[in-house]
Amino acid sequence: MLKKMILILLLLLPLSLSAQVYTIGVGDILKIDIISPDKMTSEVAVSPGGDISVPYIGSVYVKGMSIARAQKIIEKKLSQGYLKYPVVVVSLMESRSRSFTISGEVVRPGNYSLVENTTVLKAISIAGGFTKFGSKSNVKILRPRKDRPGYISIKVDLKAVLDGDANADIVIQPGDIIVISEGLF
Repeated sequence: MLKKMILILLLLLPLSLSAQVYTIGVGDILKIDIISPDKMTSEVAVSPGGDISVPYIGSVYVKGMSIARAQKIIEKKLSQGYLKYPVVVVSLMESRSRSFTISGEVVRPGNYSLVENTTVLKAISIAGGFTKFGSKSNVKILRPRKDRPGYISIKVDLKAVLDGDANADIVIQPGDIIVISEGLF
């Protein structure tokens, strides 16, 4: 019996280590399902202040929390005099807090939702590719500094990426700005 339990734990360990917990951010769209005792559904956007409006209880601060943590807090607040034994499900409908910006010589510059493992080359493709003036040798990432205001400038060797060097294709992080400069002729 002990061997079976150890085997099960060893099989589940990689799953728990690899699972990343999503952190709720400003602009995210959440779906709040109150399943019991009365069924009610609402879709809410996280405000710039980090809170959402929940039926019966009003404003609840959720910025920086996991989905599971937000769900527990909403259930707890609902159970404090509003509903008896509430069952709540919170789900992420749209991630708007995790985004990147691409500007300069691309067909569709703008702000885009960040999907896991988006690289510079994928980001350029999402933005429609280079314009006829876009330079493959003048690509950089402006990455927000964590310790102080400002950006770290990272030069991207897109020629190496296009020649097959996967290590040169940098993974985009939330808040990154990709700048595609005009080429000189």
